[in-house]
Amino acid sequence: MRILVVGGSGLIGTHVVDLLRERGHAVTTVARTARTGVDHVLDVETASVDDLRPLLAGHDGVVYGTRVDEQRVLPAPIHRVLRSELVDPVARMFTAARHAGLTRGVLLGSYYTYHDRLRPEWRLGERHAYIRCRLEQARQVRTAAGTDLPVTVLELPFVFGRAGDRLPNWAGPLDRWARSAAPLLVPVGGTAAASAGSVAVAAVDAIEGAYGGDVPVADANLTWVEMLGRIADAVGRPRPVRRLPAGAVRVALRAGGALQALARRESGLNPAHLADLLLAELFIEPLTGRSLEPSLQETFRASPAGR
Repeated sequence: MRILVVGGSGLIGTHVVDLLRERGHAVTTVARTARTGVDHVLDVETASVDDLRPLLAGHDGVVYGTRVDEQRVLPAPIHRVLRSELVDPVARMFTAARHAGLTRGVLLGSYYTYHDRLRPEWRLGERHAYIRCRLEQARQVRTAAGTDLPVTVLELPFVFGRAGDRLPNWAGPLDRWARSAAPLLVPVGGTAAASAGSVAVAAVDAIEGAYGGDVPVADANLTWVEMLGRIADAVGRPRPVRRLPAGAVRVALRAGGALQALARRESGLNPAHLADLLLAELFIEPLTGRSLEPSLQETFRASPAGR
């Protein structure tokens, strides 16, 4: 098959492209900036359906995965900005894919849609603009694709790994923290995690199977203590990780949310409600059974002095 990979030069996209080619598929890559291996440079956030149709012509499927920083702080309301980045481009891409006659698609989504499905009482879309847009994205992609273009939404947690100089956007701050002399203090909750390689396997399986549906992907479920402890080990500065009292976490984050509101600014994940997520176990079942350790080591490498 011939597959278009949008975001093909990114961390996950690079792994998807490599695996598609290993399995004998022809691949066309699209990215915002020119890099080695990028076939088409295009800003999909501004491309129209008419711009996209010739790009998709002759392809059997499309994998869509672009990165958004949900933690950046912008003037309120932020929903309009996030929708223009997450929802509208996906709707146009899969409308164009339907018009071009593609028969299969994959969207790299977020595990927040999985947890919203399991715990509607958390009102995640109401409280967090980023999660609201992820929920809208998952709905809009299927509306745009229609019944003849099955789309699999991969619901992704923290993704570890490396592709050249591409790393997870959250890796830098955690790396600097783990290497510093600062104490390692974390909330009581935890998160699911996956390697970029495991995500690639799920994406390529979904493209080949054309089965659609929502597919959560995780290799491991880690408490924050376990995750940061393993990162500290990986960078060569092992030390104890301690839990912060839940009350202190709530007070600090609510204060941050109040300050944002006073400044009429907003982030994709609202600090006023972020404690509810950090103190919860955002785990996924079932797990893939693959080890997370190789990708964790790739993401956080010990400095020569620490080896």
